[in-house]
Amino acid sequence: MLTTRLTHAFGIEHPVVLAPMDLVSGARLATAVTTAGGLGLIGGGYGDGEWLKREFAAAAGTRVGCGFITWSLARHPELLDVALDHQPAAVMLSFGDPAPFADRIRAAGVPLLCQIHTLDQARRALDAGADVIVAQGGEAGGHGVGTRSTFTLVPDVADLIADRAPETLLLGAGGVADGRGLAGALALGADGVLVGTRFWATEEAVVSARAHARAVTAGGDETVRTSVYDIVRRYDWPVEYNGRVLRNRFIDRWHGRETELAAQLAEAAAEFKDAVSQQDFDIANMIVGEGVGLIQEILPAGAVVRRMAHDAAARLGRWVPHTAAVGG
Repeated sequence: MLTTRLTHAFGIEHPVVLAPMDLVSGARLATAVTTAGGLGLIGGGYGDGEWLKREFAAAAGTRVGCGFITWSLARHPELLDVALDHQPAAVMLSFGDPAPFADRIRAAGVPLLCQIHTLDQARRALDAGADVIVAQGGEAGGHGVGTRSTFTLVPDVADLIADRAPETLLLGAGGVADGRGLAGALALGADGVLVGTRFWATEEAVVSARAHARAVTAGGDETVRTSVYDIVRRYDWPVEYNGRVLRNRFIDRWHGRETELAAQLAEAAAEFKDAVSQQDFDIANMIVGEGVGLIQEILPAGAVVRRMAHDAAARLGRWVPHTAAVGG
């Protein structure tokens, strides 16, 4: 078994945390991850108060947390009250300044997780009093700055934490889809991992069977970072962010032609909306990271947690005696 500062701090069995993916990470998925010994986070996303209340109610007392898109939460600050009223295991803030919300979260006795993509963002998260930094590389699905890889960002942030706030915990994120990724993140200085795409491809995720079927045949080379779907969905993301998705015919048509897309937005948006309702993923978006190429089957979330942790422990266990022998 893998025991880290994260497992001690949160009282969990495995150092695996579910990414709070917008709508995908509902109560069913979050509770499955927690029940299996990890930590499940419900995806608060762009802000739907009624949905959030229903999902916390459906969690039925299981110890789960919640995550928010910070710039969107600023427009709907009452959603934080909804989350805190349910005494979540943690609140995660991503893609914006956590400072306006940090004091309220910490005053409620709730651990604060801050997702970052650069060292400057990590410094601001530490200034805000983050209990856990989530260092997400550009390999990840969904939004990010996309300029740093997990392999270099995690040790960079680990060194920053050791220098400035050694009690702060660190999660590696981006491209972690199996035990190798977890073992690698721990070796790079993380206390655990935040996992998105691998949990997106589970039985409990709010994802259609058709999307899952397409994903298990896809490779990491088929993903791309783009702003096309933000434009067509009329989501006002900060300019430095784009999102990694699975490439398709719609992306091939509009990626690199965003100005033309904006000029034909009404027609493109109608086409996109119809494709979503028809589950036509040649047009509709599939938000997955490069780790999709490591996924060949749709599993229960609990099996993913246990396999990931056990495989990582076995790999690290094999390496440790060898290293000791070399050293002396």
